[in-house]
Amino acid sequence: MSASPPGSQDRLQHDRETLVRASQKGTASKLWSYSKLSGPGWLQGAVTLGGGSLAGSLYLGVLSGYSLLWLQPVAMILGIVMLSAIGYVTLSTGERPFVAMKKHVNPVLAWGWVVATLMANLVWCMPQFALGTAALRQNLFPQALSAEVMGSDFNAKLLCVVILFSVGSFIVWFYDSGGKGIRLFEIVLKMMVGVVVVCFFGVVIKMTFSENGLDWEHILSGFVPNFSRFNKPSQDFSSILSQTGKFRSFWEAIVVTDQRKVMITAVATAVGINMTFLLPYSMMRRGWDKNFRGLAIFDLSTGLFVPFILATSCVVIASASQFHSQPAVGFLGELDEHGKKIAPAANLVKPFHTLVDKRLKEELGEEGFKNLKSASLDKARKNIPKADRELAAMLVKRDAFNLAQSLKPLTGEVFSHDIFGIGVLGMAISTIIILMLINGFVVCEMLNLPAQGNVHRFGCLLAAISGATGSFFFSGDAKIWLAVPTSMFGMVLLPIAYFSFFFMMNSKSLLGENMPRGVKRFVWNTLMLVAALMAMFGSFWSMKSADKTAFGIHHSTFGFMGMSVFLLLAIIVHFRRRRSKEISSPLASANTQPRDD
Repeated sequence: MSASPPGSQDRLQHDRETLVRASQKGTASKLWSYSKLSGPGWLQGAVTLGGGSLAGSLYLGVLSGYSLLWLQPVAMILGIVMLSAIGYVTLSTGERPFVAMKKHVNPVLAWGWVVATLMANLVWCMPQFALGTAALRQNLFPQALSAEVMGSDFNAKLLCVVILFSVGSFIVWFYDSGGKGIRLFEIVLKMMVGVVVVCFFGVVIKMTFSENGLDWEHILSGFVPNFSRFNKPSQDFSSILSQTGKFRSFWEAIVVTDQRKVMITAVATAVGINMTFLLPYSMMRRGWDKNFRGLAIFDLSTGLFVPFILATSCVVIASASQFHSQPAVGFLGELDEHGKKIAPAANLVKPFHTLVDKRLKEELGEEGFKNLKSASLDKARKNIPKADRELAAMLVKRDAFNLAQSLKPLTGEVFSHDIFGIGVLGMAISTIIILMLINGFVVCEMLNLPAQGNVHRFGCLLAAISGATGSFFFSGDAKIWLAVPTSMFGMVLLPIAYFSFFFMMNSKSLLGENMPRGVKRFVWNTLMLVAALMAMFGSFWSMKSADKTAFGIHHSTFGFMGMSVFLLLAIIVHFRRRRSKEISSPLASANTQPRDD
């Protein structure tokens, strides 16, 4: 991979001189120069503000109200620590991280990192296409893209997927052209990230000044860490849970399991494993070196942290205010202003019945439930106590369209559907673009080729093809929920990157005189170790939370077996390399000694 695109050296030298002059003029001048030269951090912002972040934020609000507003900022801070570490290593050494990891740390970890990134790209692209399709059909163009107008539901989906695929491919082409193309690409991504933030921020501002307003004192208290949600339901469910009698533990288990999955999703999508690959290679593509280390940290803070926190917090706030401990309308016999029974949202009927059926199975057992005829099943669903039906209506997996519908009385049609829908669509498109870009980098690196030309384009298109086709087969009633299992898959892989970066920051053979020392090294190691251990904890629970089986074996068993084999292989290779160095070192020393003839 070339350090910088052809013809960019003059521009790079100009940027370097700009930073030097700015640092001599003072902080204000330096920050202004940083803001003009930023770029890779905004690419990180574009990939993290996608379907995973939207799903995590939406369901954090649904299940836990405002009490988990602290989670995503903390996860992002720890993620930025690790991104800063790999950025520091890359800019200090000028070596490609994959090559440096193979040479100085462990080739198994290096290949694990690159293969895990490839897998994450292919999987993560699916919910982005599903989310973008939902935004186009449900929020922005519900009539034009309806099944009736398009001839069939498949035709409508196909058109949306083609639009998303074409837009992503067209914009990525600019990046692959190098030089001015990269600048134009980054400007477009900055604008997309800005649109996402402004849209969601605008919705919350509109809600704040609505008739009922928002309880900002309660909201701000949610930024104080509270770890109890990992094992206990939100206190707002206490009243309704107390009415379920002997089935309380059944419902508590469902709430806690979903809360845990969503917490893992929120952490995994703050900084995913593919983001750890994007940052160093996008910096190298720009030609940055150790003179740009200060700019890199500023870039991550402004392009990644600020937009992410604003957008995700706004979604949590909007979701919590409308959905937390509130039953979805239409399942409890609610009437409209004309006295007519309100019909539930079509996409929520199946999830509601699924929850109610689980409750019936808990009461009747598997055999008793199977013996229910169709008419008897409908009757049994209606006859379970109101508290159980109310909880099922609270816990149905709502999506962005349901949130937009609920905001309509507060914000009006324009904000609830158009502005909100543009924000959701911006999330989907920007993330598709960056996942394509990352995949191009990954494929080229695996083949040891420069990240340009037809091979890079093929790698980019591979992610888009995976996302486009996968969105047809894996999108359910609540399409945004698809991001939860895919994000949990990404969480399983994240510790590979984090521990690899930890070892790289402590490799004297790699960093040499650039390796942090004294207090600085202690601070770096402490922060990185906390981030790596948190990732490992999330990875463990992601595997443990797997609730499906294949060939009669639980998915979690496959996960733990696979991770165990990977770690064992890494350990074996580590000690074999170490032994090989110990053997070769004396031989090398002996060969350099003068012969005494």
